[in-house]
Amino acid sequence: RVWCMMAVNFAEVRGRVKNVCAQNGLLILSVLAVVIGCMMGFHLRGKQLSDQEVKYFQFPGELLMRMLKMLILPLVVSSLMSGLAALDAKCSSRLGIMTVSYYLWTTFVAVVVGILMVTIIHPGGAAQKEDNEDSGKPIMSSADALLDLIRNMFPANLVQATFQQYRTRSIPIMKAPPPTVAASLMESTTRRVYIYGVQDDNGTDIQNFSLDLTPPPDIQMRTLPGTSDGMNVLGIVIFSATMGIMLGRMGPNGSALVNFCQSLNEAVLKIVAIVIWYFPFGIVFLVAGKILEMDDPSAMGKKLGFYAITVVMGLVLHGLFILPAMYFFITKKSPIVYIRGILQALLISLATSSSSATLPITFKCLLENNHIDRRIIRFVLPVGATINMDGTALYEAVAAIFIAQVNNYELDFGQIITISITATAASIGAAGIPQAGLVTMVIVLTSVGLPTDDITLIIAVDWALDRFRTMVNVMGDALATGIMAHICRKDFVKEGEQVRETLFLNMHSTVLRVRSPRKFS
Repeated sequence: RVWCMMAVNFAEVRGRVKNVCAQNGLLILSVLAVVIGCMMGFHLRGKQLSDQEVKYFQFPGELLMRMLKMLILPLVVSSLMSGLAALDAKCSSRLGIMTVSYYLWTTFVAVVVGILMVTIIHPGGAAQKEDNEDSGKPIMSSADALLDLIRNMFPANLVQATFQQYRTRSIPIMKAPPPTVAASLMESTTRRVYIYGVQDDNGTDIQNFSLDLTPPPDIQMRTLPGTSDGMNVLGIVIFSATMGIMLGRMGPNGSALVNFCQSLNEAVLKIVAIVIWYFPFGIVFLVAGKILEMDDPSAMGKKLGFYAITVVMGLVLHGLFILPAMYFFITKKSPIVYIRGILQALLISLATSSSSATLPITFKCLLENNHIDRRIIRFVLPVGATINMDGTALYEAVAAIFIAQVNNYELDFGQIITISITATAASIGAAGIPQAGLVTMVIVLTSVGLPTDDITLIIAVDWALDRFRTMVNVMGDALATGIMAHICRKDFVKEGEQVRETLFLNMHSTVLRVRSPRKFS
């Protein structure tokens, strides 16, 4: 009897394990892929691989990123256009206002959390600024960065917006000395040679040139219109949302394009269901490749350890406590169950460090695991992937005050308020691409007069912190979608009842026409 009971218990346990593996097989494989990638990366660091060998090693991970980025454009356009076209004007305006307001509020809360953490821990006291870190590439001013953000909201060419975005270029211009000064220099017996190094706009090449001039020449920066590689997500989102609202108001005249967008959205999700099985294999090489590119971890940890700990603690506090608490108090539902449904998307965001690249997976998780209304997902999620950057805003606030602490620069209350506002606004422009926060960081630093060249202090650990703040961004988008689905549930139920009532009236009128007696002449 004991052996029979043990056999039954073993069969029951085996059945439960089999069911868990069947339901969460892809999630388990993704977790194992991250662990294997970390182990493989640290093991291969001792092999002294060349840069070319590292690039070859990263190729499977590069394919993963290309697959995800391939799906961003059709998913964002089809989701917004079909989702907003299916809503009436009153419902879409209410959902839009509440979504944007909630996103701005959570972003501001994240900034406040970051300021409190960096003020309490004070990581700048442990980091010493070296002399060779004073210089950096020419960086645009805060005014240019803000104007570029507004320009990208209204792209002049939609086709170009799919692969490029507007960015102001800064080029060095040297003023020639007056003729009298040049003549005196030619007659002088002593020569003073000055060697100047001017970096290009991308910061990749340095052009060195020597001049026999005294005093040194006056070099000024001139701004010119330019572009940078990467999809203009903000402009595409605004255009798609506007087009979706207009299609909804057109009624039957716009139904053909709406049906096309809905079919495109369904097709993209089916492609995601196929591509998703490549993720565990690609994640291994993506994570391991990033570890191979990392500088000396021990030296980096001694210098920026407290700074990294401050950012991570702020992200943990905001992502694991504040956001779930807001979800619980608004919906009266367990955030643990909800977050369990998006674990796959969180792991993908950790590996890719891009909320836009994770968008197809988040869409699939919310639709299949958490059973959120498709119409709400189509609007709230793409907008959140564009403007909701809680982790980025927290990181920018911490980094700005950290740089001030390194330079022994005391910030007053007004400057801290300025950092709060500018970090909230700048994070909106950090479209969900890897390390976009470094670009928008310029706005925050220049708003309080901090040196923008000191961004080089934090670049060494930015690649790692970028992954954690992307996880917070994705979690914030997913929780916001659940909150909006709870708040607007009556509007969508009412809309469904109206559709059923319309169908019933149409069927009833058809039956009456069939039963009505015909008149013969």
